[in-house]
Order: sequence, then structure tokens, then C-alpha cells
Amino acid sequence: MDMEKIKSGSSAFRQLSLAMLVAGFSTFALLYGMQPLLPVFCLDFDLSAEKASLAISVATGTMALTLIAAGMISDRIGRRPTMIMALICSSIFTIVAPLAPGWGSFLTARFFCGLALAGIPVSAMAYISEEVEDGAIGRALGLYIAGSAIGGMSGRLFMSVITQLAGWRTAVAATGLIALVFAIAFWRLAPVARHFRKRSHSPRSFFKSLHSIFSDLALPWLFLEAFLLMGAFITIYNYAGFHLLAPPYSLDQATVGGIFLLYIVGSFSSAWAGAASGRFGPRKTLWIPISAFFLGLLLLVMAPLAAFILGIAVITAGFFAGHSIASIWVARRARAHRAQAAALYLTSLYIGASLLGSAGGYAWTYAGWPGVVSFAAGLVLLALGISLCLSRVQPVPLVAHPSVPRGPTECCHSIP
Repeated sequence: MDMEKIKSGSSAFRQLSLAMLVAGFSTFALLYGMQPLLPVFCLDFDLSAEKASLAISVATGTMALTLIAAGMISDRIGRRPTMIMALICSSIFTIVAPLAPGWGSFLTARFFCGLALAGIPVSAMAYISEEVEDGAIGRALGLYIAGSAIGGMSGRLFMSVITQLAGWRTAVAATGLIALVFAIAFWRLAPVARHFRKRSHSPRSFFKSLHSIFSDLALPWLFLEAFLLMGAFITIYNYAGFHLLAPPYSLDQATVGGIFLLYIVGSFSSAWAGAASGRFGPRKTLWIPISAFFLGLLLLVMAPLAAFILGIAVITAGFFAGHSIASIWVARRARAHRAQAAALYLTSLYIGASLLGSAGGYAWTYAGWPGVVSFAAGLVLLALGISLCLSRVQPVPLVAHPSVPRGPTECCHSIP
């Protein structure tokens, strides 16, 4: 007889939620904490803005290209062990990165950090969907994404302040050490998986699952949404520091990092979006945060610093809410192929961060901040159009699958 899944409100759910907060925190702190340092890298290594952005793009690009392989490893050895190894290894590569004598060797450390980090997000989505009851998946996944938002905020602020006080090498090493402590905390907190079933992949089964996923009416478009939204979001965050350090603002490094405290808004919006998606359905809610994202971009081209700060808050809330809703939609709709669908969604997400985030550097070089905002706005408008089309996609038929047991609350109306 199968054991019950983790219920919302139970001690196991609280423990899992805290573990997922820790995992999300570490992932985004290690991946994106270096964004405020891009202008520093330009000076220290004599780089252009687009070359400095490789500190982010190399890690996200490597992560994107290895997510499917990481998903296969997760299918064989389990979600929890994969995440533990990924957290420990990515922390160690971050600790050694500041020892790099040149830009090439620094990027090599970032490459291996991204390689290790691939094991976290793809395993996290599958771990939650397998271990948590259906009615609580949205809440648990929303908390994981909330941890990502807090990690992104804290990583940026910590890097900025420590860089100003003790240099960027000290800041990066210290971030790696903190992440290592969090890796140990995750090891202790995350409940042992009770519903994981070991899977092996043959080429035939792999391509069969891909065919099923890409034949779906919504999933491929949700992957494209991830690509566009993440590309626009990372573009703004990559080059906002350049804009704020230059006239007319001429802020210092620590103050720029302080503005990114607004990343915390994403933790609240992702939790709200998870609840709203569960109540009203992703089809009816996805367009709302994307619209907010676009309105936030309009604020970023206004001269007052207050308008810029408000714009950063709005686009952060919009991105994390949209990401939360799209993630929940993928996890529910994929059903029998959740791990592969999660890997493809996240691959699209991080390819968007890598390719479009670096492409935004050319917009900065040739058209300045208005060019960066215009580039991001074009991506968000495309994403908004797709979300409006997706609102008309019908729910998947309610078909029981042996590997995805139906929960007591599952019905046609609750499956997007």
C-alpha cells in the first residue's frame, strides 16, 4: 500500500518548505549574486559590458544545457541526493573562483558552478510534485521560488556591500562559504523521499516522452514563455548597475546593491501567484503578472530615481509571479512526464538568461539604457501575446496514470 503524500500544514510539509527555501536561496545567490559586480569586472579585467555579462551567462548557459542530463541523473539516484550533491559542489566552485588569476580561469569556475547547479531546479520541481499532495504543490513550489527571490536579493546586496568593504574576491568567496553552510542545512532538513521510483532511460523512451510533451497544446508555449520572461528580467538586472553607477545617478556600489533589496518583492508575489493559480487556474492568471512586468518597464525610462526603484519592484513582482504560475502549470499538465517537462521548462528559462541576457549587452553598448529597456519590452510583449493565446487552451482530459495517482481534490477544473 502506498504511503500518504505530505499534507499541507504537517510538520513534514513545514520541514520540506524550509528545505526548499534554502535550496532556492542558494541557487539564485550563487547564480545571480554577481550581477552588481559586472561593472567591477569591466574595470578589473578591462572588459566591455557584454563580455563582463559572461560571468552570469556562462553559468546559466551551462546550467541550461545540462538540465536534461541532470534530470536523468535525478531519475536514477533520486531527487534529494542529486540536490545535496549539487548544492555542495556549486558552493565549492564558488569558493575557489576568486583564486582565478585571469578572466578565462574565473569563467571556468563559473562554468563548473553552473554545471553543478543544474541538479537543483530540475530535481526540486519533481521532488515537490512526487512527495507533496496535489492540493499543496502550488504552495510548496511557490515557497521554493520565494526562496529563489530572497537568495537573489541577498546575494546581490551581500556581494555589493562586501565588495565595497573588502573587494570582490572576498565577497565571492564568502558567498560560497555561506552557500556551503546552507547545503548542509538542506541535507538535514529535506525529508527522505517516500514516493520516488527509480527510472532508467532508453533512447526510445526518452524520445517518446519528448513527443508527448511537444504534442501538448500548452507545454511548448510555456517553455517559450520562460525563455522570453527570463531573458527580459536578466537583461534589466544585468545592466541596471551600469545605469545606476553612471550619471545622472552616480550611485556607489553598496547603494546599488541596496536598491536590489526590492528582490524581496518577488518572494511575496510568487507565493501570491501560487495561491491564485490554485484558486483560479493558470490559464486565467498568467497574463496578469506579465502585464505588470511591462508596466514596470515603462517606469524604468523615467528620470526620477523613485520611478526607477518602483519600476524595479514592479518588474520583479511580475517576473516571479509569472514564473511561479508557469512552473505550476508545467508541473500539473505534464503529469506522466513531469521530470522531463520540468527539465525542458528550466532549460528554456536559463537559455533565455544566457543568450538574451548577453544580447542585452549589445543594446547597452549601442543604445544605452533606453536600448536595454526597449529590448526587454519587446520580449515581454511577445510573452504577453502568448499568455493571452494560452488562456484559451482547454484543460487536459482527466486520465488516470499509474505513475501519477489522482488526489482526492483532483478534477477536470483543477487540472490546467
